[in-house]
Amino acid sequence: MIRIHFIVNPISGNGKHNLTASMIRDFFPRSEFDIAIDYTKHKGHAIELAQMAKTQKPDYIIACGGDGTINEVASSLVNSNIKLGIVPVGSGNGLASNLAIPRDMEKAFGIIKKGNVNFIDVGTVNDRYFFSNMGIGIDATIIKHYEHNGKRTLTAYIKAALASSLQYQPRRTMHTYGNQVSSSEPFLLFVSNSNEMGYNMSLTPKASLQDGWLNLFLVPKIPLIQKLVLGYYVLRNQVEKFKYGKHFLIQDLYLEQPDTIFMDVQIDGEFHNFKTNTLKVSIARKGLKVLVP
Repeated sequence: MIRIHFIVNPISGNGKHNLTASMIRDFFPRSEFDIAIDYTKHKGHAIELAQMAKTQKPDYIIACGGDGTINEVASSLVNSNIKLGIVPVGSGNGLASNLAIPRDMEKAFGIIKKGNVNFIDVGTVNDRYFFSNMGIGIDATIIKHYEHNGKRTLTAYIKAALASSLQYQPRRTMHTYGNQVSSSEPFLLFVSNSNEMGYNMSLTPKASLQDGWLNLFLVPKIPLIQKLVLGYYVLRNQVEKFKYGKHFLIQDLYLEQPDTIFMDVQIDGEFHNFKTNTLKVSIARKGLKVLVP
């Protein structure tokens, strides 16, 4: 008997996914599976539900939602023997896409039922985990606008990106990685564990979840015309053609914004305001077990 605990975000993807308890139970017969189902009620609730689910010692905990819900559930399973399953019913679904987990719910259920497991690396930023990416530049401001808008669509994301590009003011940032110590005013400082950030877009197409490295994409302060050029390349998945962007492979990164008190950060597509002006970013190799095709 395989014990599976589902954690469902009912408003992921604007609440249009129609994932019901009866649908789940119909696909996983009681003769083979012991099923439990919880529903999130607010941001951060999936963390609480996953922690409680762990006490029941299930074989799998399944995150049904977008990258934010997946991050909350997965964060509770780092270095655990419990496997993470994903049913991507969110808007961006960057991590699921990188893992080749389809949006079709029955196909995603089939992957869970099959039970194939792989390890993926886990990024850390201070006391939080990320599985796809994190950033402190324009992307954090975009996510802040995107969440405020309330609509989780590609059109809403593009509108948030355009508004943020006009308003965002880069801040002086010290960054240390490897033997490199430098200072800049980054328009974009993006650290990725995954080769996709959602909506089939990528800033780090060569990133891998299993290579033991994080990919740093750094864009300095640039004029408006170059912001538009960058946006064009991002939408066409040709970001490597952007001449002002620099890619680095890193395992540790220390960031400090000496002229600020707090830092705006996006983590796996969710906005966070850190009550500090320093961040320590690192990677834990093979820190999470995930059900994959």
